[in-house]
Amino acid sequence: MIIEILLVLGAYLLGSISSAIIVCKLMRLPDPRTQGSNNPGATNVLRIGGKKAAAITLLGDMLKGLIPMLIAHLFTDSPLILALTAMAAFLGHLYPLFFGFQGGKGVATALGVQFGLHWAVGGSVALVWLFMAKVLNISSLAALVSMALAPVFVWYFWPAPELIAMQVVMSIILFWRHRSNIQNLLQGGEGKISKDQEAE
Repeated sequence: MIIEILLVLGAYLLGSISSAIIVCKLMRLPDPRTQGSNNPGATNVLRIGGKKAAAITLLGDMLKGLIPMLIAHLFTDSPLILALTAMAAFLGHLYPLFFGFQGGKGVATALGVQFGLHWAVGGSVALVWLFMAKVLNISSLAALVSMALAPVFVWYFWPAPELIAMQVVMSIILFWRHRSNIQNLLQGGEGKISKDQEAE
């Protein structure tokens, strides 16, 4: 039980390390919480700091989800523990302990979690995102579609009730975090990827 608690706690603490804020500080860029969309995510870092800073942020956010899941797999195959570890890493990104509980929207960290859970789940979500982004050229809509389908991919590749429930909850939270993007989509005002619109 102690190991399981440490896995979940460690996942939250790792998730709480804000890649966007750290990258911006190291590269002497403005705090992403006070510039652009005020969101500490890769898209906002792209807006205020360019492609290199955004790429490092994106990688960091994905690793926050991937690493805890890979470590968890070393100790357990319990769907419940894996689900709790996944949610802890994800919630750590959304509500980081070290940065005033002001985190990003969670797409990259969720994708990292999905790759860590099962490579085919992460790969399927990523392929849907890439396809939708190519067709629609709207990052937030591509993210929403891919995350809406994520529970189906979990069900297909690892049909454990705990994992399906985890992904359903995660997808619902992602939709809630993207409510401003959804409003813009409904009003026809959501920006295109080429214009660095907010998604993560």
